[in-house]
Amino acid sequence: MKKYELTAEFIEKLGKKLFRIKALISFGSVEAGELGGYVEKEDNLAQDGDAWVCGNAWVYDNARVYGNARVYGNARVYGNARVCGNARVYDNARVYGNAWVCGNARVYDNARVYGNAWVYDNAWVCGNAWVCGNAWVCGNAWVCGNARVCGNAWVCGNARVCGNADYLLIGRIGSRFSFTTFFKNKDKGITVSCGCFLGTIAEFRAKVTDTHGNNKHAKMYNLAADMAELQILGEEHFDKLNTNKSEPF
Repeated sequence: MKKYELTAEFIEKLGKKLFRIKALISFGSVEAGELGGYVEKEDNLAQDGDAWVCGNAWVYDNARVYGNARVYGNARVYGNARVCGNARVYDNARVYGNAWVCGNARVYDNARVYGNAWVYDNAWVCGNAWVCGNAWVCGNAWVCGNARVCGNAWVCGNARVCGNADYLLIGRIGSRFSFTTFFKNKDKGITVSCGCFLGTIAEFRAKVTDTHGNNKHAKMYNLAADMAELQILGEEHFDKLNTNKSEPF
């Protein structure tokens, strides 16, 4: 049995007809007969599960909302985007391109998630923040304010990225010629995501020494860590951290 139907009420946007939906049965917090938001076609919203689109939200193109996800407020989900799991997309948020928002993630305010970006686990993206490119935001991470997390950045764990100075993506470096992401955490320190490694910047330096000694790769990683401390913690903190630090070369 279908849980909703497309009504005759529609709006036109960019040459597309988006139809208001109506619940046929009660499910989750939705009552039978309740009107929802707008979709272009049934493929946009799963007929199974408790997923729902409501308010003035739009879902169109090849985008899909399924699982127990909710899209509401003035949110827009389009392109090939996916919103699933227990994810919530609301307010004036936009999710598009090939982006995925899943798990218990929240995307709201004026946030944008697009490109090939993934936001999942318990991550929040809000304010005027953008997550784009091949970026991943996961764990208990927050990306907010006017932050732009993009490229191949991985922001995870207990990250608190609220501005562009709160993270640094450097690559391609190291023996694997890959990308390393440094970002501010909830303790106002720096966490590092590099390949399979995730830990504090002090743990990162120790791991670099253990793995590479004082070779070229170690020197490049340590220079990257120095840059991250300078950008994320600021000049005063950087100088204090380096007062007793021996020269990297």
